[in-house]
Amino acid sequence: MAAAAAAAAAAYANLKLHVTPEKFYVEACDDGADDVLAIDRVSTEVTLTVKKDVPPSAVTRPIYGILGTIRLVAGTYLIVITKKKKVGEIFSHAIWKATDFDILSYKKTMLHLTDIQLQDNKVFLSMLNHVLSVDGFYFSTTYDLTHTLQRLANTSPEFQEMSLLERADPRFVWNGHLLREFAAQPEIHRFATPVMHGFITMHSCSINGKCFDWLLISRRSCFRAGVRYYVRGIDSEGHAANFIETEQIVHYKGSKASFVQTRGSIPFFWSQRPNLKYKPKPQISKSVNHMDGFQRHFDSQIISYGKQMIVNLVNQKGSEKPLEQTFAKMVANMANGMVRYVAFDFHKECSRMRWDRLQILMDQLAEQQDEFSYFLVDSDGKIVTQQEGIFRSNCMDCLDRTNVIQSLLARRSLQAQLQRLGILHVGQRIEEQADFEKIYKNAWADNANACAKQYAGTGALKTDYTRTGKRTQWGLIMDGWNSLIRYYKNNFSDGFRQDAIDLFLGNYSVDEVEPASPLHVQKDWKFLALPIIMVVAFSMCIICLLMAGDTWTETMAYVFFWGSASSGTFAIILYNGKDFVDAPKLVQKEKMD
Repeated sequence: MAAAAAAAAAAYANLKLHVTPEKFYVEACDDGADDVLAIDRVSTEVTLTVKKDVPPSAVTRPIYGILGTIRLVAGTYLIVITKKKKVGEIFSHAIWKATDFDILSYKKTMLHLTDIQLQDNKVFLSMLNHVLSVDGFYFSTTYDLTHTLQRLANTSPEFQEMSLLERADPRFVWNGHLLREFAAQPEIHRFATPVMHGFITMHSCSINGKCFDWLLISRRSCFRAGVRYYVRGIDSEGHAANFIETEQIVHYKGSKASFVQTRGSIPFFWSQRPNLKYKPKPQISKSVNHMDGFQRHFDSQIISYGKQMIVNLVNQKGSEKPLEQTFAKMVANMANGMVRYVAFDFHKECSRMRWDRLQILMDQLAEQQDEFSYFLVDSDGKIVTQQEGIFRSNCMDCLDRTNVIQSLLARRSLQAQLQRLGILHVGQRIEEQADFEKIYKNAWADNANACAKQYAGTGALKTDYTRTGKRTQWGLIMDGWNSLIRYYKNNFSDGFRQDAIDLFLGNYSVDEVEPASPLHVQKDWKFLALPIIMVVAFSMCIICLLMAGDTWTETMAYVFFWGSASSGTFAIILYNGKDFVDAPKLVQKEKMD
């Protein structure tokens, strides 16, 4: 009975796409399936039909899932998964990474568009392709990747019978907006594949001759999603920027153990918009009631995870200090016994390579971690322990410092789980198991890189510590290189990246009849003039140095004049930095802050 319900809830795994000038036909090729999804390319109507209705003249190819549909300037587009790579299996359920996609136009011609509309449509398509090119889209046709083991174990029989699309946690379904039309028609849910964004790795491991599966899953929230400097803090609903739920799972002889942590931006209204400076100063909004959003954030977190232990890793001096002080004050003012707070100045404590000082924080959190425990279900399906609370870690970006701390908390939980399951003997430590230790460290470093690339545009910093347990000179050089790439992307390409995410997630909807496209924003004269003046002045300064005048005084006068012009122009550009960065065009600043 349960198997039949699970089969009915599963999405179709094997599909064929048949294309005719009038319709797209998506044929279910699973054993015993006769369903065919017919999508009218003119009316956009979606109906169920059978295999005999597919015209033999149709152009056919295999696909691995329907991501959904989206309206652009040229009309509606169908997005399908064309390539996939097997990541592994969770409890005999295949888990896939989507590695290539195709965006198919319903319209057969673009003759109805003006040149400007054609250009806009091209830009919107490049935005979609950009989002789809970012690594980290995962799916399963038989397993619900969006829920933790604990959430899945505490569900009703009715929940088990729901389709994967119905039962998925909307926070982690990245194609939820694209599937909105499918969601409205339950009879076609088996053709809809919920896709999560983040990171998944799974390894078959052995300690003391005992084989077990070890998994790490990071689920990125699609609420208040975006790029590093353009999306900070929370929105009015209490959704935090860069919110990620990370679950570590152990599977041994039918027993399953899980430890869940979260990360997310400091949950009140603040921003840190790029302005050409290496590290823009964070600004805490003075015009809103922070407590409303703050309260909503933690209310939803408590419902989802239970008690909250905030681990705030930002600097307690300089530009980050007001954020730490405000966070601490707001937790105190909220006076909720379910929410506790600890601040640890990561950079100060670990300065001059003193990474052993992280143990100070681990010791501080040990009692709380023992109280929270972890989720454990035995081979008979009986729940032995539940995780009663969660560590919510953050730094500024919730990337580098956060990942280091999360890996240490997860290791401590794993130590307890492996001992309880009888994999580790009494007195044995994970650190002593060389083969597993290497797998563990590399997986957490890969997790850091995946999360960082999706938010900041580059790999994570400090991964040498996560991989090796110590800081290295090469690691510092790579951190410098990644910081340089981050600076460039954050200032000169993140506006486009933010627009792409907003379009993909439905935060911005294309209006086909909109007279003025937001893509066409006239740049101020100084945007073009000042960089040219600066380059010309700097070039003249160099030329004057190389081609000396009749007298030393004359040469220095020219150098001083052009040098001053170059420096002055550079100072004006820096002062007006926000005008020179690549800013988002689709969603207005008020909506984003």
